[in-house]
Amino acid sequence: QVQLVESGGGLVQAGESLRLSCAASRVVFSLITMGWYRQAPGKQRELVASTTSGGSTSYADSVRGRFTISRDNARSTVYLQMSSLKPEDTAVYYCNAIQFGKPYWGQGTQVTVSS
Repeated sequence: QVQLVESGGGLVQAGESLRLSCAASRVVFSLITMGWYRQAPGKQRELVASTTSGGSTSYADSVRGRFTISRDNARSTVYLQMSSLKPEDTAVYYCNAIQFGKPYWGQGTQVTVSS
């Protein structure tokens, strides 16, 4: 069973930075697409950023230019560097992996940005 473990969330002030990490196990990490989603209270889960096995990246318009997704295939880990954080970035952030067409999710990590 694929396992995804997120870390790095916390409480920060607007304008500050955080880096989230997601360590994957029981996956062929170098071959899979990895992504970060977030879900704020009362809202649907939304895609924040993703990275393919080939290294291509994509971002939601709301975070482009502020967030950077990266991956370390040797460590089976994907990162989300978040800068210039805003209160509207407050949400639970989830790591996602798609292997053989099946999605897997981490348990989520809370990010809270105070104004």
